[in-house]
Amino acid sequence: MSMLTWIHIGDLHASDEDDYVSVGHLETIVEAVNQAPEGAVDFVYLPGDNANHATQEQYRRLRPLLDRLNVPFHAIPGDHDFETKSLDTFYTELGMDHLPMAVDVKGYRCLFLDVVSAGTGGPDFRLGDTQWGWLQHELHRSQAAEQPAVVFMHAYPGDLKQGGEAIAHAFADANVAFVDTGHTHYNELLNDGWVIYGATRSTGQIEEDDGRPGYTVMHVDDGVVSWRFRRLGDDRPFVTITQPADHRLVTGRTRHEPLKDGRMTIRAKVLGDDVTAVTASVGGGDAVAMHPVPGEPAVWACAVSVDAQARPLEVVVTATDRQGAVGDDAIRVATHPAEARTGRHGLGTDVHAIEAWPRHGLLGSQLGPNKNGRHW
Repeated sequence: MSMLTWIHIGDLHASDEDDYVSVGHLETIVEAVNQAPEGAVDFVYLPGDNANHATQEQYRRLRPLLDRLNVPFHAIPGDHDFETKSLDTFYTELGMDHLPMAVDVKGYRCLFLDVVSAGTGGPDFRLGDTQWGWLQHELHRSQAAEQPAVVFMHAYPGDLKQGGEAIAHAFADANVAFVDTGHTHYNELLNDGWVIYGATRSTGQIEEDDGRPGYTVMHVDDGVVSWRFRRLGDDRPFVTITQPADHRLVTGRTRHEPLKDGRMTIRAKVLGDDVTAVTASVGGGDAVAMHPVPGEPAVWACAVSVDAQARPLEVVVTATDRQGAVGDDAIRVATHPAEARTGRHGLGTDVHAIEAWPRHGLLGSQLGPNKNGRHW
């Protein structure tokens, strides 16, 4: 199965109240996406709260920039997009198809949801009966076709006012690969043992990391999830190891056999201009040259001999461009398949937030208006 890659641009909250600061950030991100090798990024995703007050003018500041993208973009609504108790302006001005919506990309079933319009406004998140029936049908369909599902919604199931527990259990039962959300305003990953959830901090209302904006680069590579946040202004080659899985991102359902006959296959996606060399090392051993994978833009791979008894196994991938700039990534590998967890407590809630992982942009602060931040 091919690698699915998308760019997550966190809640924009486009508004004249801050002189449309997020619109400037959006323009920079669009330029960065367009510089990626053709085919390296499958689409761009906006997780809701696109316009701070759902006004026509706010959306019209965004649309021309989104139209510049050389890849498709998919936007869903958040509570701020429903501030007028209607999504008409959201759909009309951004040119979005009405939700829910299913899109097949690279062998994955991508499901885009609306969790706001069935509620009364604000953080009254719900699916509603009709969309819940649609979601169940789509999850059953993806299972029957052995087509992994990836879900896009504004908030975690645990944040829904109604039906969240049932939705999280449905995701677990359907072997959903990843659920991508916004809303939190801080970077976060959850691993409840069955499904991995992610949230990317706002682009317009940033409290953590001294207010530095950025975006997340997401991959699902044959069922293995990788997530890494990229700050704006970092022009080094951007490396994300996509196989094997980091131990933090292994669930009981992950097809994960990092070692076969004493060898480990390493794959990474490298975004950057004029990348000339990529190497990998395992457990502090010698660097091994990686090579571009034919037919997979910006993907590099190699196989490395590994001592199966070594613990822990850290994998480091380093990329160098023609100007001599160096970027790298590192993960710690789980060397045995995880045993399927039987616990079903708190599925889809942030009680399962993983620890801080600064290299990947996870600060563990929960510093935003939905937890410990200020009220915007």
